[in-house]
Amino acid sequence: MSYTRNNLRHIALAAAIMLMAMPVAFSQSYMAQPRVNQTVGFNNSRLNMESTKFKQILFLLANAYVDTLNVGRVSEDAMIHLMQQLDPHSVYISAKDVKEMEEPLLGKFEGIGIEYAIIRDTLTVQSVIPGGPSEKVGLRAGDKINSVDGEVISGTKLTQMRVLKYLRGDKGTKVKVGVIRRGEKERELVITRDKIPLNTVSCAYEIRPDIMYIRVSNFGANTYDEFMTPLKGRSLKGLIIDLRGNGGGYLHTALRLLNEFMAKGQLILFSEGRACPRADDFADGTGKLQDVPVSVIIDENSASASEILSGAIQDWDRGTIVGRRSFGKGLVQQEFPLQDGSRVRITVARYHTPSGRVIQSPYKMGKAEEYYRNFYERYLTGENFNADSIKINDSLKFKTLKLGRTVYGGGGIIPDIYIPMDTSYYSKSFLAAVNKGILSDFVGIYSDSHRKEFETKYGTFAASQKEELNDRTFSNFISGFEVSDKYLNEFLEYAKQNKIEFTDEELQRSGDKLREYLKGMIVRNLYGLDYYIRYDNLTDKEVQKALESLTK
Repeated sequence: MSYTRNNLRHIALAAAIMLMAMPVAFSQSYMAQPRVNQTVGFNNSRLNMESTKFKQILFLLANAYVDTLNVGRVSEDAMIHLMQQLDPHSVYISAKDVKEMEEPLLGKFEGIGIEYAIIRDTLTVQSVIPGGPSEKVGLRAGDKINSVDGEVISGTKLTQMRVLKYLRGDKGTKVKVGVIRRGEKERELVITRDKIPLNTVSCAYEIRPDIMYIRVSNFGANTYDEFMTPLKGRSLKGLIIDLRGNGGGYLHTALRLLNEFMAKGQLILFSEGRACPRADDFADGTGKLQDVPVSVIIDENSASASEILSGAIQDWDRGTIVGRRSFGKGLVQQEFPLQDGSRVRITVARYHTPSGRVIQSPYKMGKAEEYYRNFYERYLTGENFNADSIKINDSLKFKTLKLGRTVYGGGGIIPDIYIPMDTSYYSKSFLAAVNKGILSDFVGIYSDSHRKEFETKYGTFAASQKEELNDRTFSNFISGFEVSDKYLNEFLEYAKQNKIEFTDEELQRSGDKLREYLKGMIVRNLYGLDYYIRYDNLTDKEVQKALESLTK
């Protein structure tokens, strides 16, 4: 799977706004299964008449239309169009898309086990999954895959779908890849595909003595175990849960995690809809973290299950919410299988936080484009930069359930401590270097050419090695390596060769952040995502504020 670096999250958002491309994570599975009353307001004779009419039209098109039609495709398009007339989150899923959409939540897929980036039409390995098929044959970060089964793929306008087609496959099947490594001749590696775990907890470590930091990328089938395992045997003084960019996932996973923090009988969530009677979820009192201080970090890309967790924590005054207003996805979808393996995911109810707040942002039926445009307008109207720009509806005022603090409904969770987005270091050349992959490509080359030097100076690093040894290597690098003027100038020259030339004014604006990114990307290439997040957290304002809230 491709990976977008956490420290580029603001830049990625800015690029998305310019392209008006909606993040698809918000429409993925939120697998709540409420009990639907299938007799409420239904007119079965009218339904039969309409479905018969649709069948007749398909029959006539198949047998009487002037040209040959793909009736299956016509039917699929009709169903897609039908769902688009509803709320923004009801969706039709074709049979071929079902498996791909489920993989991130089920926690595994079958393939070769790499994280990659497509940099200037070249497939570049960002990291290899520990214990996976690629690590076993010696593939490593920085390698470029030039060919697959004898077919040259570099320079052929690679897409994500093409990469998946090349590298994914059934367990036990083999694929031959041509690998280019800096300073060496191209080599061929034969990789046997296997089941690859997809971890939903991307980082978990002791950020301060007895304070744990855990970043959850989405709520999948294995998230609960991934979350609780690093906490076993610890006496905690605090816990930071980072849900930035978490678009949701399995509802029951979020509820199971919430149960760990809540006292017996406390309401965690309730849902209600026209055909769904009210359903309440209560804590059962078995939670192991009921007395641990908590701080939850959210942003504008935190949605659905992320909002349920942060909303319950806030409503019960159980912890502090830090960051920016969440997305506002609070509709309950129930998934219904269809005969050909396709599925339809229909909104059947709305989520409410324990205080009664509706999480869902306002929308108009059939106006999904307008709904998502409102999300981007938060950026344009300044909400992401100034708390005073958040539109608050005084008629949707609620009180928290223990301390009686004022909180607001009407869309998303508004944090207790607001942290504005920092774009002060943006410049035209900086954004171009990031978005075109120039910065990432340069660091890949630099990391490869200095790998032995880094290992000699700071220590070796391996996924199979004891964690304390890897921690020491990482700490040695962080404290010992600085981005020198020579290193920075090498990058500026590389950027210039690729038609990106920084002016003195741009360097004044972006220079410090450039140095920070150049160092961070080396960490990403050498030590992986977990340690990259640790590095990023050293200066992350949201994380530092969350720490401060726990120590008060």
